[in-house]
Amino acid sequence: MQEFIIILVFVAAVGFLAVRAYRSFSKKQAGCGKGCGCATNTTVSVSNKR
Repeated sequence: MQEFIIILVFVAAVGFLAVRAYRSFSKKQAGCGKGCGCATNTTVSVSNKR
């Protein structure tokens, strides 16, 4: 029973890492590349007032 739990945790960890690796190499997402969910929006202008 203990071996089953250890194998289950190991498989879950490998699956988690596989999903993260897939998302980091996927070119579908736009933004800064840090995985924070920000997207580049060309309609928003940033003014630099000093």
